Amino acid sequence: MQRVFIIHGWDGYPEEGWFPWLKKELEAKGFEVSVPAMPDPSEPKIETWIPFISKLVGSPDSNTFFVGHSIGCQAIIRYLETLPENTKIGGAVFVAGFYNLRNLETEEEKRIAGPWVNTPHNDEKIRKIVNKATAIFSDNDPFVLPENQKSWKEKIGAKIIVEHNKNHFSGSDGVDNLPRALEAILEMI
Repeated sequence: MQRVFIIHGWDGYPEEGWFPWLKKELEAKGFEVSVPAMPDPSEPKIETWIPFISKLVGSPDSNTFFVGHSIGCQAIIRYLETLPENTKIGGAVFVAGFYNLRNLETEEEKRIAGPWVNTPHNDEKIRKIVNKATAIFSDNDPFVLPENQKSWKEKIGAKIIVEHNKNHFSGSDGVDNLPRALEAILEMI
């Protein structure tokens, strides 16, 4: 059985934006899909999110896929880094994922995002485990810098897709479907 785990971002929730649409589309194609409510989404922390994903997934394999949004992308790569060296998943789609952020205005934003951005990770190991990766960006994202495209491509080998006027791909941006994410998963199988 092919499994997909959709990991929402900071202040996200399972019914937000395009997550229900993608879940329904993937289930119609025979995937088992989980869109968990991540712990304390207003205060996402590496030390709580990564064990949560690990327990949720169990034993990942080549029939395991991930789709992340925003900080959910960071959560996925940090989870992958914890897996044994010889593990290979089917692939991952990173939507509005970042290696660097901009427009963090408050001390709270800097405090929450800081560890995700500044804690080093083993990109070489992640690249081997992820197998196939696609990173989807918007040309007018207020938070994710354009140079993130180069980072995702070089660091984990992601195929880059740039959408027009999708902002941060959030429900509040009016993005209620994301065909490119569905296509990316289907291309990986």
